[in-house]
Amino acid sequence: MSETPAPLRILVDGDACPVKDEIYKVAWRHEVAVVVVSNAPFRVPVHPLVRRVVVSDGFDAADDWIAAEATPSCVVVTADILLADRCLKAGAQVLSSTGKPFTANSIGGQIATRAIMADLRAGGDVIGGPAPFSKADRSRFLSALDAALVRLKRL
Repeated sequence: MSETPAPLRILVDGDACPVKDEIYKVAWRHEVAVVVVSNAPFRVPVHPLVRRVVVSDGFDAADDWIAAEATPSCVVVTADILLADRCLKAGAQVLSSTGKPFTANSIGGQIATRAIMADLRAGGDVIGGPAPFSKADRSRFLSALDAALVRLKRL
């Protein structure tokens, strides 16, 4: 007797996510549940596929919740490299809000770059932040999320 596959879900690191509206649209089209996790409450659409989880304001509370819930039937949307690493280890697919996937092959280099940048900032070096979020980023994200859900549905 075969097990019923776990339902697909999109887990969103919601506090600073610029593509929440795009996530809802893609999720509704694919009929996939969305869980938006944050430290503070904010509005989410009233829809049976959308759930908001507000965690404590403790350090990494949202990350800890998402990492504990991440499974191979999830797409996690986050800009947090360390959270992405935890979710990849749980078997989830992970996307940045610009549509760039975090993968087992790329995460090590991304963690190393993050550490180097933190060291530079700690040393007083003034370094630029990420490029401004663009229409091309939004478009790339929509395509990447759609493709990730299609892949998961085939498994």
